Amino acid sequence: MLTDIEIAQNCKMQPIADIAGKLGISGEDIELYGKYKAKLSTALWDKIKNRKDGKLILVTAINPTPAGEGKTTTTVGLGQAMARIGKKAIIALREPSLGPVMGIKGGAAGGGYSQVVPMEDINLHFTGDMHAVTAANNLLSAIIDNHIHQGNVLGIDPRQIIWKRAMDMNDRALRSIVVGLGGKINGMPREDGFYITVASEIMAILCLATGLTDLKERLGRIIVGYTFNGTPVTAGDLKVDGAMALLLKDAIKPNLVQTLENTPALMHGGPFANIAHGCNSVMATRFALKLADYVITEAGFGADLGAEKFFDIKCRCAGLNPDAAVLVATIRALKYNGGVKKENFGVENLDALKEGFSNLEKHVENIKKFGVPLLVVINRFETDTQKEIEYVRERCEELNVQVAFSEVYAKGGEGGLEAAEKLVHLLNTSKSSFRPLYDVNLPIKQKIEIICKEIYGAKGVVYTSAADKAIRKIEEMGLDKFPVCMAKTQFSLSDNPSLLGRPENFDITVKEVRVSAGAGFIVALTGDIMTMPGLPKTPSAEKIDISPDGVITGLF
Repeated sequence: MLTDIEIAQNCKMQPIADIAGKLGISGEDIELYGKYKAKLSTALWDKIKNRKDGKLILVTAINPTPAGEGKTTTTVGLGQAMARIGKKAIIALREPSLGPVMGIKGGAAGGGYSQVVPMEDINLHFTGDMHAVTAANNLLSAIIDNHIHQGNVLGIDPRQIIWKRAMDMNDRALRSIVVGLGGKINGMPREDGFYITVASEIMAILCLATGLTDLKERLGRIIVGYTFNGTPVTAGDLKVDGAMALLLKDAIKPNLVQTLENTPALMHGGPFANIAHGCNSVMATRFALKLADYVITEAGFGADLGAEKFFDIKCRCAGLNPDAAVLVATIRALKYNGGVKKENFGVENLDALKEGFSNLEKHVENIKKFGVPLLVVINRFETDTQKEIEYVRERCEELNVQVAFSEVYAKGGEGGLEAAEKLVHLLNTSKSSFRPLYDVNLPIKQKIEIICKEIYGAKGVVYTSAADKAIRKIEEMGLDKFPVCMAKTQFSLSDNPSLLGRPENFDITVKEVRVSAGAGFIVALTGDIMTMPGLPKTPSAEKIDISPDGVITGLF
């Protein structure tokens, strides 16, 4: 089979104006970025905002494994399959970060014959949204240090600055740095550091804002640090919210692209799911719901992270009511959760499958807690045996959930017809009774403990003294009525990445708690989560190249 990039380079894309036409969007309501990319204009919203919403379907997955679950590939393939059965569908995805593209994870445009194109552009600089977020983040950093250098009228305590710089690349050397060295003219020396751009609060704000006015207000509420008296200092206090909003004036507009089969796709925003809330933008989702009958979106990593945050943060913030969820898994990944090593994925092992199925079972239970109808989709591989397939069917029946087997990686939309038809049937026969997991007005610790016990299966939560102190500070500031965004490893239901399957009798340790007042959530960091990832021993960047005639190789 051809590589992902070879498949993408061989496809026949339609002009993006034609893709927009499929959605009833005229040329005057798109802003072109070449032939195959466009942004939706802000004026379009006023024309479509009173239309009836389409059906909102979330695609999520079990905890990721080296086997690869194919969540984004399923999202794309399902959208293509819906189009094949005559449904007006649109896909809503996140944008990839350059850090993982050049590191180890790869991009976020799907795979095989279920990709979003132009793949090379999407995985590299796309329409510049990531750069705009980076620039806005670093403008705020520059203003903070300049304010202190120029007299520090606000009385900012350099020891209590919590805002960090950002760049869209994995660079562990920048996690902790010192700025202001070289004498008085270069500012005041202090400790600082970098986040990867997709972990910046500005990325979260961009993805949760409902428009330019809301964006500017949220930017103004960002807490950058504290005064010598302990009073919070905001971006609004530094009078930089307007300039930051200006840098983001185009980035806030959703991006329109297409799949290999010319199904419309909106790709906008890209917060990490193990660090941030892991969902594409509220604006893109709202546009999509007005433009199509079926909106297929995704949330990052496993359902314990992405789906929980989609339901408890994004849906609550935007007033969204999801109609169904799709839970993606593979038999190989389930066997991995049952103790099988990667080199033995192709060997039938029903005992390991039974053991590893517990991971899928827990995610099924979790999604049901939100009152959303559920379809399990298993990405098939040639090595899956009939006995293994039948076991999964039987177990899903016992759990009272529908299951479909998918081959969208190898066959595109054709390989997702069973999943598409079962999804439509589910939507026609089951009504969503969506409800968030907890009340935002509960105390911070109670919200954290509900997530840890109900979703992860923990027996308890342990707080470090620093986390306890931060919680008290947030409560004193009156900023405790926000939802909680858990920063946790994606590889396990617990905060220990080596605990596979369905761990039991474990505690979650909350090491740090901070408030993202602009985004509107409280971040609780657990385990060894890094807000600036590092590169692997052999980065993907070593395999990526471009020929003299412009042909890109090694991207996938």
